[in-house]
Amino acid sequence: MSGAPETAAGPDGRAAVLARGRERRLYSGAAWSVGSADGPADRGLLGTRSWGGPGLDGTDLWDLASVTKPVVGLVVMALAERGALSLEGTVGELLPRYRHTDKAGLTVAALLSHTSGMPGRVPMYRDHPTRESLLTALGPLPLSSAPGTRVEYSSQGFILLGLIAEQAAGRGLDALVSELVCTPLGLTDLRFGTAPADRHRAVATERCPWRGRTVIGEVHDENAVVLGGVAGHAGLFATLADTERLAVCLAGGARELLRPETYALMTAPHTDGLNLRRALAWQGQDPSGSPVGPAFGPDSYGHTGFTGTSLWIDPATNRYAVLLTNRVHPSREGDGITALRREFHSAVG
Repeated sequence: MSGAPETAAGPDGRAAVLARGRERRLYSGAAWSVGSADGPADRGLLGTRSWGGPGLDGTDLWDLASVTKPVVGLVVMALAERGALSLEGTVGELLPRYRHTDKAGLTVAALLSHTSGMPGRVPMYRDHPTRESLLTALGPLPLSSAPGTRVEYSSQGFILLGLIAEQAAGRGLDALVSELVCTPLGLTDLRFGTAPADRHRAVATERCPWRGRTVIGEVHDENAVVLGGVAGHAGLFATLADTERLAVCLAGGARELLRPETYALMTAPHTDGLNLRRALAWQGQDPSGSPVGPAFGPDSYGHTGFTGTSLWIDPATNRYAVLLTNRVHPSREGDGITALRREFHSAVG
C-alpha cells in the first residue's frame, strides 16, 4: 500500500477517466484505489494539491466530507456492541438537552438510516455562528416528515449522533474514532482536521465566500467549522493509504472493528419500501440515480462526500473502490463529478 502512483491499463481505464476529469478542470487532483479484501489491485495519483500547487505524492490529506458519516457510524455500532448505547435508544434519553423537543423520541437507528424526519442540508452556520447556539438551534429545527415515513439525507441527524456517541462513551468523538477505528487498523493519518505541521500536505478545497479565502487543511463544511471541526457529519481527513486500509477491512467484513453480526446489521437494507435504500450510516444501491452506477451489485453500499470523495463496497464480490478528489476547488459550482464518478466505477469492473 505504498504511495507510489500506478496507472490503469488501456485508454478507457481508471487513470484515463480521471485524467479527462482534470483536463475538464473538475478538480486539481485525484487519487484512487480499487481492490478486494485481499488488498489493492490498482491505485494511483494524478494532478496537484491545488491549481498551480505541488503535485500529489501519496502523503496528501484529503477532506473526506460526508465519508465521515459511516466512520462515525462504525463508532456508534462499536459502542452498541459494548452496551454503551442501544440502537433503539432515543435522543431524549441520551441527550437530556433535547428531552423537551420533538427530537426526543427519535431513535439512534432512525438517525443512522436517515429516516428520523430531521431535515438535511440546512446552512445553520449563517444564523448560529457559535457551537452552543448551533446545537441549541437543533432542538426547535422543524422535522420535515414523520419519523419512519421517508428517507431524507440529514447532516443534522449525524450531528446528533456525534453528540450521542460522546455522551455514551464520556469521550470526544475524535478520541472515539482514534480508539475504535484507527488503532485497530493502524491508521495514522485518519483524523479530524490537520495539525499545523501537516497543513502543507492538505489538498485545497473551496475559495470559500463565507471565510474569504481558499480552504486548506480545515474542514470545508461550514456547520462543522462552527462546531469546532469535530462533528458526526463531516470533519475527517485522511490519506489515500489510510482510506484504502479502511476499505480493505470493510470489504473483508470489518472483522477488526465489529462482530460479524453487528456489521451485517449495519450494512443490511433498513429502508426497503421507502423512497431510497439506506443501511445504517451507509447509502445502499438505489435502482436509479446511484452515485456509482450499475457496476456494483444490488447489495453494495458506500458513501460519497461533497468535496468529491467516495468509498464503495460490494459484499458479493468483496470488492471496494476509493475515489478522492477536490471537486470543490476552487468553487463548488458544477456537477460534473456525478457523471465522472459513475464512469470511474464502471471502469472498476
